[in-house]
Amino acid sequence: MTHYLNRIGEDLFKAKLENYWPGFELVAYALYDKKNVYLFNHPKFSNNQQSTYHILSWDVQFTGDTIILYEEYPTAIVNMESYEEYEGLYSILVHELFHGYQYIKGEKRFPDEMMGITYPLSKDNVELRNQERTNLYSALLENNIIKKKQYLNNFIALREKRTAKIKEYLTYEKLIETVEGPAWYVELKAYSEKSPHDYHSVLKKYGQQLLNKYESTSSIRRSCYSSGLFMCLLLEELSPGWMESFFGIEETLYDLVKKHSGDYIKYPIADVKIILKQRKQLILL
Repeated sequence: MTHYLNRIGEDLFKAKLENYWPGFELVAYALYDKKNVYLFNHPKFSNNQQSTYHILSWDVQFTGDTIILYEEYPTAIVNMESYEEYEGLYSILVHELFHGYQYIKGEKRFPDEMMGITYPLSKDNVELRNQERTNLYSALLENNIIKKKQYLNNFIALREKRTAKIKEYLTYEKLIETVEGPAWYVELKAYSEKSPHDYHSVLKKYGQQLLNKYESTSSIRRSCYSSGLFMCLLLEELSPGWMESFFGIEETLYDLVKKHSGDYIKYPIADVKIILKQRKQLILL
């Protein structure tokens, strides 16, 4: 994967990250393997060319794909050995760079992570949540405007019904969506740009997690990433330019979707038939 180092430096220098998100600023970033860390764009190792890098010996702080404060500066880190294809490596780096951008923009809409420990996995909440996610997926992919609106109405009505049942836990979900959804949004944009597959195929690839009923229950936190992504994509249609003021508001992604959904009509959702099969063990991550 080290043969991708120069290419990534050049792509991020030329890409003008504003193609993915207006105002997107590049923080430091590092690609690493078991031996070395290849550090780009860090003020401690300044140079005149953004595409060049400084080589460090690997240490334990470079673990996982995440954002860290290296020498007190936000630095996106990605393990090169976890990705076989360039588009996967490049897009996850853009994802983590966006978290760095959120940091410098002062993002404060973070969830109380303790809520994930006590999240209610009742049968009715699980079933409503799965139906909600299916309608969100369909609302984005549907081309018929009448059907699209119906799916959107169903999504909002189902979520409002869940809100009435588990209000504080819906706040937990909405905040995760708001922080992680945009990072997945820029990741998808970057992946689509580099992938040999067409955009529709890439969209379906990213939509698989939204439709995966087991993962939506076994990993509540991570499952919110895909719902956040699809709300970002819906907002492209509902409110073009919505990203311009995103960091200057307190509203969540769901608040924005509901606000811009037009003639949303509140109507009751009938009690759902619980069809979820019981599992021996559910794990929250």
